[in-house]
Amino acid sequence: MDGTPVPPNCLAGIKVLDLTQFEAGTTCTEALAWMGADVVKVENPDGGEAGRRGVADPYYFMIYNANKRSITVNLKSERGLAIVKEMAKHADVFTENFGPGVIERLGLGYDVISAINPRIIYAQVKGFGEGSPYEKGLCFDPIAQACGGAMSITGEPGGNPIKPGPTIGDTGTGMLLAFSIVSALYQRASTGKGRRLQAAMQDSVMHYSRGMFIRQAQTGQAAPRRPAGGNAPSGIFPCKPGGPNDYVYLLTSRANPEHWPRLLKLIGREELIGDPRYDKAAARVEREAEVNEIIAEWTRQHTKEEAMALISGAGVPAGAVFDSMELTNEPTFYERGILQTMQHGDWKMTMTTWPVRFDGAPAPIKPAPLLGEHTAEALNEWLGLDAGKVESLRKEGIV
Repeated sequence: MDGTPVPPNCLAGIKVLDLTQFEAGTTCTEALAWMGADVVKVENPDGGEAGRRGVADPYYFMIYNANKRSITVNLKSERGLAIVKEMAKHADVFTENFGPGVIERLGLGYDVISAINPRIIYAQVKGFGEGSPYEKGLCFDPIAQACGGAMSITGEPGGNPIKPGPTIGDTGTGMLLAFSIVSALYQRASTGKGRRLQAAMQDSVMHYSRGMFIRQAQTGQAAPRRPAGGNAPSGIFPCKPGGPNDYVYLLTSRANPEHWPRLLKLIGREELIGDPRYDKAAARVEREAEVNEIIAEWTRQHTKEEAMALISGAGVPAGAVFDSMELTNEPTFYERGILQTMQHGDWKMTMTTWPVRFDGAPAPIKPAPLLGEHTAEALNEWLGLDAGKVESLRKEGIV
């Protein structure tokens, strides 16, 4: 399959004024940039957004700010604030995820910006929603995952709650907000009116974890920590040579009783087919440890790649536990354009592009911007300021 990147350009012509930082907000605007929007990131001239400064290398910033442009503006100066307000007149979308009350103290709250531009989509990410008892609290991904229920259902039965590895509190919230922004832009085409969008990280994690409410409705109790399959055998099984990620996850479903006999045929235990100790799903759950060991005896004799191929080939869902290096070393991701390499100044990093293909083609990755890299360019395009005026602003410390 041809992996040559082609820009989707679905949002070409849409201007996004981006005052986001760290991950939740930047994920949202990065998604818009991948779709072709002109995302102009407004940063502090003294070091840029906090995500640039919080670590010793730029990798963190690079992975959440691809395809954007960067300008530097001193928002503590009246002239700098006036520039951003002027840009807001020309923007389709305004985004921010500062701590509670910060954007209002800067003088760029919803009331101010919507008065300047009634057509603008004003989008915000906070940790907790308005009206929440915690709405003034600061929030990062692990806090949202704890407060939104994800940790409570992750881990082994009887064990401690565990934070899921994917940053669903940050990236997950950003993706929900990006979809909502696009929906609001679609509506604006017919109404001519902007909207205010507010996404809370706690609320978003609860949304992604909404399957837990099924179990609660069934039992009348809080959803427990249990492997996702909820059946036996389902879960992680060890493989050779026994490294930290040498495991395969397999899942037998109550909805497909054929999974169990298929598995028994594969592992050479046909004599157990129809055995009343294991024949029904409920019986296997009662003997879960015993059932799991029957499977583990077989998986230990195979690598995770072999186990995945054989189990999947037998018609049972299975997936090897691949780590980041194994995924990076898989050539088909490059052939399909799903993994691409970004050059950011002297730094280089391989990362995933947007995972949805448009007409068979992946989206390209453009480097995350250097601090203030596009100040002159963007101010000229958005506000018509020529190079001389931008240079005067630089000398005054405004940009």
